[in-house]
Formats: sequence, C-alpha cells, structure tokens
Amino acid sequence: MRLNSIKLPHFNRAAESRSTELRLPPKVIISMSQHGGVPCKPVVQVGDDVKTGQLIGDSDAVMSAPIYSSVTGKVTGKTEIINIFGKIHEALIIETVPNQVMSEDIAPPVINSREDLIAAVKKSGLVGLGGAGFPTHIKLSYDLKINEVDTLIVNGAECEPYITSDYRTFIEDGDRVIEGMLLIMKHLNIPKAVIGIESDKPEAVMNMTKLAERYDNITVSALPPRYPQGAEKVLVYNITGRTIGKGQFPVSVGCLVLNCSTIAFIGEYARTGIPLIKRRITVDGSIVNKPRNIIVPIGTRASDVVAAADVRVLPDRAYMGGPMMGQTFYDPDTPIMKYTNALLLFAETKENVQTACIRCGRCVSACSMGLVPTDIEHAFDKKDIEWLKQLHVELCMNCGACSYVCPAKRNISEKNQLAKLFLRENKQKK
Repeated sequence: MRLNSIKLPHFNRAAESRSTELRLPPKVIISMSQHGGVPCKPVVQVGDDVKTGQLIGDSDAVMSAPIYSSVTGKVTGKTEIINIFGKIHEALIIETVPNQVMSEDIAPPVINSREDLIAAVKKSGLVGLGGAGFPTHIKLSYDLKINEVDTLIVNGAECEPYITSDYRTFIEDGDRVIEGMLLIMKHLNIPKAVIGIESDKPEAVMNMTKLAERYDNITVSALPPRYPQGAEKVLVYNITGRTIGKGQFPVSVGCLVLNCSTIAFIGEYARTGIPLIKRRITVDGSIVNKPRNIIVPIGTRASDVVAAADVRVLPDRAYMGGPMMGQTFYDPDTPIMKYTNALLLFAETKENVQTACIRCGRCVSACSMGLVPTDIEHAFDKKDIEWLKQLHVELCMNCGACSYVCPAKRNISEKNQLAKLFLRENKQKK
C-alpha cells in the first residue's frame, strides 16, 4: 500500500545559503500566544527593562510554554496581534538598546531523568519548530503505561516549496541534532531512531549519515520527494509501515516524531540553557533576488526582515511559512513567531478564478488521508453534520494538496477547515 501524494516544484534557491544573523532590529513585538494551547500572561510591565533571555510571559496551564525576551531593551507598550490559529492575543513591544546583555538567570539544565528532561524542555519555551507550534514537553510526556515507544523519528522531510531552514539545520547543526536525539533516547528509553530526509537533499543525507555512523541504533532514511511527506501520519507510515488510526497519535503506534530543528534546539539548550529566543527562517519568493536563511530574534517584525532582504519591489502577498500550509499576512508589523520557518514574498500574484467542479477526482487521488474533498464540500454547504462525520473530515490535516491539483481552482482545502470548525462548534453546543 502507498499513500497518495503529489509532486511539487521545490524552488529551494536558498539551500546553499549559509545562515547569517539578522542585524539587531530597533524593536520586537512578542506575542503571548506562541503555541497551540493556553496563551501566556505577561510577567513584566510597560516601562520595565528586560534582558535577553529573561522570562516575560508564563502560564500555569500544562498546555502552554513560557516566553522569553529575545532582546535587551525596554518594554514600551502592549498591542494585539492575530496568531496562526486566527485568535487575537496580547503582545509586548520591546525597544532594543545597543548593549545586549544575557539574563543572569540562564544556566544549563541538570538532566538526569525523564522528568528532568521534560521539565527542562518546558522551561526552555520550546514548541515544534516545523510549523505546528505544539508545546514539545507535551509530546515528551506520553503515558508510559499506555504507549510503548520504540522509535524516535526525526522529521527532516521539509517537503514544502522554498523552505530550507531544516536543511540548513542538518548542514550547519547536524551534531546538535545527534546530541538532542541521544538525550531523548536515553531519558525516554527509546531503543532506536530514524532520521527522515527527502532524497533530493543529498548533502543533508550524506552529512547526517556520516554523523550517525558512530551509533548502531541511529539510521538515515532517504525518502521520496513527495508532498506531504513531512506530515506525521505520512512520515510514520513511509518509514515504519505503521498506520496511525483515527484519533491516534504517533506514540499510539510506538513512534515519537520531532522536527529536526526542534531536536537540534534541545541539544543546544542542554549545553547552554539559553531558551528559545531566536530561530532560523528562509527568506525567498518571486521578488527576492538573493534567497537566504537568516537567524532572527523571536518577535522581529516582517518589515525588518524585508528591509534586510534583497527584493526587487515591495510584495503584494506575503506568507509566514510555506505556500501550501503557511499563513498570508498584510500588516508589515506582523512578528516572527517561534513556529515561523519561512518568510515568502511575492508580487503580481494572480487571483484564481473558480469554476464549477468537473468531478475529475484529482483531489481524491491527491489526498494522503483517503478523503473525498468534493463530498466534504457538498456536505458542508448543506450543513449536514452526519454526512461530515461519515466522511471523516476531522482527519484532514490541511496540507492543501486537494486545492493545488484542482483544475477548477476551487478552495477545497479551505472548505475542509470550515467543515472541521463547524463540527467542533456543533459538538461544543451539545
């Protein structure tokens, strides 16, 4: 059996661009909602001076992750921004000063057990760096009585066009990936690990294979360059042959899946104790003359990144993340979040003109979850709750493959998400 997939042009022009540090921005805007889950509340006030790596937002909720200042400066105000989940949340504005100073509270964590590892990862503020933004300590806290995990899967597929930040992690920080893997395997008692990289990234495959040669229980799997190869359910199936059922997670079938940049951060944090305050992003798009990978402070405004990029004209469309699953935005002050892996800039973009569905079935053939997007669209338009349940719309992972292949240019993927939201709201009412 082979899961459905599609072939995308990769446009990976920034692949060989070594990461550089962005010049210190004049200010950052740091959202109190940098993850899926409960937003944080500010623990500093307007007028306070803060240091780099200082705690500025926290929550007592389990499904949350603390937030730290990515710069040294003064908290000059508060504002509201819309996060990737479409919700409005509070954000702090911090104006930087020339003399950047690291917080004296920073120290490498002491990790001698599973509990120590989970606590350290939570304290670090880490969320999934592949784009989903799920608090990483939650993933590590699976119930050992229910789930017996035997395989750590490192997700380095990076299957969306343009994005090369994970690729550069393998090239520039491959040793940190290995260190993070060993730490997780040791304290979670996971006997083996597989690093999944698409085969059209031979240098990354070669570098990680060389680094893994010293360990009998770490291997590299060169995967077919197909989309959505990086989706957890697809990745687990293609590497292990195990199928994640409805309502299940990878740990349900013995696999823990973590993004390669996420794991590299764990390796680095164990050494330094510096929390998640910066990240590597790819800057590319049709108007970018020199695509590049840049390491930016969390909260850097998109306009400051654009100013540092070599662009021909100002963009009329911009994405945080990839063109398939990323989010468009229009405010130049939109900040880089923990989960942002790319900033893509385009101009003279054409609006798709939708026509009637011709029942060609391409969307069905493209869906890796085996869904029937055309029927989901009809069921949602009719607000037929029972039909939507029968169609298992909740399995849709919003990869966008159905919309991509549709010759009628219909927003099928968007309808899927509206249908999922409709079901959730109906369930909440009941």
